Amino acid sequence: MFREKVLSGERKLKVVELLETRRRNWQQLEQMIEQLQNRRRSRLQPAELAEFADLYRATCADLALADAYQLPPNTVQYLHRLVGRAHNQLYRSHKFDFAAWGKVLLHDVPQSIFRDRCVQVAFCLFWGVFIASAVLAYDKALWPQYAEEMLSEAVIGQLESNFENPLNGRNPNEDLAMAGFYIQHNTGIGLKCFAGGLLVIPGLFVTLFNAAHLGAAFGYMARPEVTEGQNFFQFVTAHGPFELTAIVLSAGAGLRLGVAWLAPGRWTRLASLRRTAREAMPLMGAAMCMFFLAALIEGFVSPSPAPYWLKATVAVFSSGALMFYFVILGFPRSPSRATG
Repeated sequence: MFREKVLSGERKLKVVELLETRRRNWQQLEQMIEQLQNRRRSRLQPAELAEFADLYRATCADLALADAYQLPPNTVQYLHRLVGRAHNQLYRSHKFDFAAWGKVLLHDVPQSIFRDRCVQVAFCLFWGVFIASAVLAYDKALWPQYAEEMLSEAVIGQLESNFENPLNGRNPNEDLAMAGFYIQHNTGIGLKCFAGGLLVIPGLFVTLFNAAHLGAAFGYMARPEVTEGQNFFQFVTAHGPFELTAIVLSAGAGLRLGVAWLAPGRWTRLASLRRTAREAMPLMGAAMCMFFLAALIEGFVSPSPAPYWLKATVAVFSSGALMFYFVILGFPRSPSRATG
């Protein structure tokens, strides 16, 4: 019994001596904590962060020894506080990095969308079919019954009925409810284009059908003899750029997934889908933002009795913003050459 007490005392003495030799490390860790509290952690060099982590782990081990051998309470409390402060600095939550997110939103996203081949294909197909359908529906000499065959008599009658009266605005509560409806409706169109793209052919069919149907409606309502056309364009002009762009982006994202499924390359089909889904997130994110903005405009601005020039200004501003974001910011830039 006496021998065990002697051995225990010797071990405790060795632990005390060991911890005394490590006091310099504690002081160094405390100094680094002070430095971290006064500046952002991201500005530390990798070597400094590695050193801080090593000192933190070593101090945790010292605290465990001090607790196990019941060293003086002031030493144990000091190590507890030191470990706690170091832990808070090492695992503290990151501050929102505006610079990093700014680079993602203003550089990475528009550049990836601009050079996306699937978006380019969807853009050319949608607008090519839209414009061709609008021309055929407008000019009866080219295809006399095109508008009636594409839209059907029932849809044409509903269009004329909906826009036979000038726009006089709605109750503000109705505007809010309709904005919510448009968000749901527009997003549903985008999701159909996106989901259909997984099988490529159905996705292309949905996109081309929407393009032909919308183009025919625009072309028919633009006919001089269709007097309801003036009210129609009063309604659709303001929100059109955002809504139509969102449909194109959704179709491009769906087509991208479909191509990844059909032609996975060196990946398995599942791995190719997962990888492409991550890459398509900026596309769908941008499309959802476009649908949301279009729904707000469609709910509050489009049905208002505001003069047409104001709604046209909204459309021009929206188109300019889209052009700036997706084309100006997205246009590939050659890396700057190093100067000698």
